[in-house]
Amino acid sequence: MFLRTRQDGSLMEVLSLPKLFDPFATQLPGRLHAGEELQEPELFHKSDLVFASGESLPRCWVDPHYGAR
Repeated sequence: MFLRTRQDGSLMEVLSLPKLFDPFATQLPGRLHAGEELQEPELFHKSDLVFASGESLPRCWVDPHYGAR
């Protein structure tokens, strides 16, 4: 799965879907897709990521209190 960074719109390949879907995880491993060489994995803050369309990540992926009453 690919997401975009809010900062400059770079494409980032998500390397751990469970971390992406886990609302308690604030960071996830990913790899930027820039240039021709494969980039080293790094950690990205979920708050700095959006879908390729520019849409924000679903609240249930980023808010551990979502749905709590």
